Amino acid sequence: MKQGKGIRRALLSVSDKAGLIDFSKFLVGMGVELISTGGTAKALREAGVKVMELSDYTGFPEMMDGRVKTLHPKVHGGLLQRRDLAMHQEQAAKHGIPTIDLVVVNLYPFAQTIARPDCTEEQAIENIDIGGPSMLRSAAKNHESVTVVTDPADYAVVQKEMEADGDTTLATRRRLAAKVFRHTSHYDHLIGAYLTERAEPEQPVLQETAGLLRVRAQSLRYGENPHQKAALYGSFLDSFNQLHGKELSYNNVLDLSAAAGLIAEFWGSAPTLAILKHTNPCGVGTGESLRAAWEKAYATDRQAPFGGIIAANQEMDGETAEAIAEIFSEVILAPSFTPAALKILQAKKNLRLIENREKAVGGYEMRSVRGGGLLVQESDGAGDDETAWKVVTKRKPTDLEMRAMRFGWKIVRQVKSNAIVYAGEDRTLGIGAGQMSRIDSSQIAVWKAGQAKLDLKGSAVASDAFFPFADGLEAAAQAGATAAIQPGGSVKDPEVIAAADRMGVAMVFTGRRHFRH
Repeated sequence: MKQGKGIRRALLSVSDKAGLIDFSKFLVGMGVELISTGGTAKALREAGVKVMELSDYTGFPEMMDGRVKTLHPKVHGGLLQRRDLAMHQEQAAKHGIPTIDLVVVNLYPFAQTIARPDCTEEQAIENIDIGGPSMLRSAAKNHESVTVVTDPADYAVVQKEMEADGDTTLATRRRLAAKVFRHTSHYDHLIGAYLTERAEPEQPVLQETAGLLRVRAQSLRYGENPHQKAALYGSFLDSFNQLHGKELSYNNVLDLSAAAGLIAEFWGSAPTLAILKHTNPCGVGTGESLRAAWEKAYATDRQAPFGGIIAANQEMDGETAEAIAEIFSEVILAPSFTPAALKILQAKKNLRLIENREKAVGGYEMRSVRGGGLLVQESDGAGDDETAWKVVTKRKPTDLEMRAMRFGWKIVRQVKSNAIVYAGEDRTLGIGAGQMSRIDSSQIAVWKAGQAKLDLKGSAVASDAFFPFADGLEAAAQAGATAAIQPGGSVKDPEVIAAADRMGVAMVFTGRRHFRH
């Protein structure tokens, strides 16, 4: 039970001064004594707010360029003393340590400092706050009696409750205390990540502890299904700019991430357009124009794209937008949109139009597993080193077959395993994804091509992992493929190569697998 009801003394030290003056004037009007430090005290005095310098309160000056100022028994004793324990009160009285009932602190702007391109390591180090987190943690630990505010957005609720009762409720103090520990944990993570990147640049994330805290970027209406709660965390939205349409859903975010990864394979290439559904490509095409690329991509599968996501590697123009608008899509992703394209597409109220800012490929991928586990791996990136590719058959591929294999290999690495893609030099012809057997994926791809009335004769088949037996390659050849690209590495490779030679299929081993589970 909080003793000596009411907030009588407050300590304020903030870098974010939004709302500070009005809140401080309110506190003074409620009879609260204000104690403050450095820049905060200066701002309050200039605004005509009565405030006591912390050094006057503690009787000890700030020193070492301000590194030591709040680390004092009169600060932490004032925060941590339990009001319901006689021994604490006796010790506080003996040493002249009054209670501090309210702490308003936000931390040195470390994140903003290191985000500056000209930030030096010395500047980063000097923006590591020591006293701030210490005061926040002391106040939050003793939230039974102390109110702690680290976010200016919480001034309003504190003010409202103080107006009603001169104090905050225990429920509010608990909520604010929990917010403090989340905030300081994230702050420490940022510092740890910054220093680790410099101390161990070879693997800045894969450390003995995965301090992978992320700030919530957006609450989502629900998860994969309406009965599942969901939110988006981290800096995902920094890579994209939504111009139009409803808020992104959980499934939209997954599809958008997959679309950005696929289209990154074609940065700097001829106009290319991809259609995805449930993170898998339905069709991809390259052409002299984006409209031509759309026609090739859409021709691969005219049923699956309904409700899908469309990604382009170049500015979305009016002619392409007019063609796309004929089908229902959830999201369209492009580097930019012409005014004509926007006029056409914005006629669809809910269609999400997203500018793609994500040009970098790499980083890390994280997936949750049962029991609260977390898997972390390096991203598969984009592009392969073709100098490692090896023709393993007697017949070398023609230039046309090589272009088709190259195109198919870019796509198959973005398809869920087991993945099979039949491709021409500038388009997908049939895609099979996510089957338990590679033969099944191939059969689905062939069936899809048949449904689309696309001829697989002379096509290249791409497989994300090796053909474990010759039958997979034989099925592809029977469907019309004359070239195959795969990682190789199976104990049955000699049999598969022999089958290719027997059927006159040119085959390339890349030496790199691209599973997507």
